[in-house]
Amino acid sequence: MTNAYQRLYDSVSIPADDLPAGLYSLFFKEVKYMWEWVQSAFNGFIALMNTFRLTDVLDIAAVSFIIYSVIKLVRETRAEQLVKGIIILIIAFALSFQFNLKMLSSLFSSFFQFSVLAVLILFQPELRRALEQMGRSKLGKYWTSLASTPAEEETVKHTRACIDSVVDVCDMFHKTKTGALIVFERQTKLGEIVNTGTVLNAIPSTPIIGNIFFNKAPLHDGAMVVRDGMVYAAGCILPLTKNDQVSIDLGTRHRAALGISEYSDAVIVIVSEETGTISIAVNGVLTRDYTKETLKGELEALLLPQPKSTEEKIPIISGLRRGRKNEKSEKKSEDD
Repeated sequence: MTNAYQRLYDSVSIPADDLPAGLYSLFFKEVKYMWEWVQSAFNGFIALMNTFRLTDVLDIAAVSFIIYSVIKLVRETRAEQLVKGIIILIIAFALSFQFNLKMLSSLFSSFFQFSVLAVLILFQPELRRALEQMGRSKLGKYWTSLASTPAEEETVKHTRACIDSVVDVCDMFHKTKTGALIVFERQTKLGEIVNTGTVLNAIPSTPIIGNIFFNKAPLHDGAMVVRDGMVYAAGCILPLTKNDQVSIDLGTRHRAALGISEYSDAVIVIVSEETGTISIAVNGVLTRDYTKETLKGELEALLLPQPKSTEEKIPIISGLRRGRKNEKSEKKSEDD
């Protein structure tokens, strides 16, 4: 555009005795040139829109969603600092290439040849969490529901009985200030966690759970894992949370509950050994101060399938018939 303006200024000759007319001529030529440029840009935009298809919209939407998901994944985590460092390296590589710094460019080129492998290693926790979240999404639940079997009714029955036993035990532990850590497995299987403890596969009951967390029992220090409504394992070791913003008042038991809830969809019930407070950890969020009634309601809402709300649908024909009957009854009442 600068060269075009220069040609425009060179083509205009303003006589010294006719300066106002020359300025007007220069102004109108500039306006004419700008109008032609806007018209050309608009025509180019129209031509581009004529070639724009529905697949292009889907392509842009998919790329935008991926970029948004990546930003949401690394935001407020340690990966955010890694992303900033990678961006700085990319800018340095572009500058070295622009200013023809051959040795630095070759060094960056050798480094970026292994960038894919480096990203997989550096962002392994975040990538794993993203894939697990995809598996727990509505699409993943849909595919899981396709593979469901009639045995689910039996599992729901066992889960309901297990909830009752856990609620009774937690209420007792709340009064005696006995520590407990109970993990309810959902869609994400916790085989790695189970391997760190002792497999029991026992029917849940208040005496069994109470004996597991008895302070002199060999399995009381670890976590108890509930799978399909059964006490599947006990004495299991859970990973601690990596969140630096967790309150310093929370002990190892609560940090372990948050840690396993961050990397799975499990529901964890914690009873504090110091205060007897009952807490629940789900998806990296800890809620506290549950009573026996509220604990039972929350566990049933999280672990049991919720009945779908069905509204009464009156057929159109029957509705019309009812309407006519109402009209007739109204007329009879008026005549009376």
